[in-house]
Amino acid sequence: MSYGSPAKISVIVPVRNEAENLRRCLPALAWADEVFVVDSGSTDETVAVAEDLGATVVQFDFNGTYPKKKNWSLENLPFANEWVLIVDADEVVPPELAEEITRRTEADEADGFYLNMKYYFLGRRIKHCGYAEAWNLRLFKHCLGRYERMPVSPGARTGDNEAHEHVELDGRVARLVHELDHYAYPTLSAWVEKHDRYASWEAEMYEHFLRDAPPKGIGAGKRFKRRLKKVYLRLPMRPVVRFFYAYVVRLGFLDGMPGLAFCTLLAFYDFLCWAKVYERRLATADAAASERCRPPAPVLDSMAAR
Repeated sequence: MSYGSPAKISVIVPVRNEAENLRRCLPALAWADEVFVVDSGSTDETVAVAEDLGATVVQFDFNGTYPKKKNWSLENLPFANEWVLIVDADEVVPPELAEEITRRTEADEADGFYLNMKYYFLGRRIKHCGYAEAWNLRLFKHCLGRYERMPVSPGARTGDNEAHEHVELDGRVARLVHELDHYAYPTLSAWVEKHDRYASWEAEMYEHFLRDAPPKGIGAGKRFKRRLKKVYLRLPMRPVVRFFYAYVVRLGFLDGMPGLAFCTLLAFYDFLCWAKVYERRLATADAAASERCRPPAPVLDSMAAR
């Protein structure tokens, strides 16, 4: 694809130790007017690679609760453009998607656009398993959209970047036709490391999901899924249900060995989420018991104190 004048789009790429992925991601963003790589103290070549490929590198220091990286970026980066695109380092914007983004934002058809992903895992595109469609609001006018405000407890180790929070947009939405390429998890170790953090976040948000109504700003489709989640979280044997749904109902077996591995990992993830909720409850009960058993603080005799 040959690029004329840059499209009036500001791109945010949140990263930590993503040097290899950035070598594939950033060249595919050459059509955009500006690209911010928002780093969290990477110890590999992330910063050097990003700067060599023309991105502006900004450091983010997470305070342990809120805001996380994407909301902080939306609030603090000096955007030169009205439109912002959120791209993860393991994603690639194909030329046809770049052209559509440019054309449809210039036409001002909406205030935000949902993008679908082509999901690649273990060298193969996952076309089933419930992952044929993964729509997320990634392109929007930055003054109108923010990610859900879902603070975590200090020391929760859920990561400093929004992973499952959705954008709340005050405006019109539409869908793009072309898709984003998502090269998820280059190794199984990377999958396990990230999903350990995701499961910690799910455990943090467990009561919130059961108790609170989903916000209107995330869209009707996402609100419907949140309502289903309330029911799903109460089901017994969730890992078994997840595997059967992904591998049989959503035809994951048609994705071959990568599909089998992927559906098994999804079931393991659901088990890990359940186990972390149980772990949190035990920790809360132990803390309450310790508080009850603590001897009362000595009360000084007021006259003796004098």
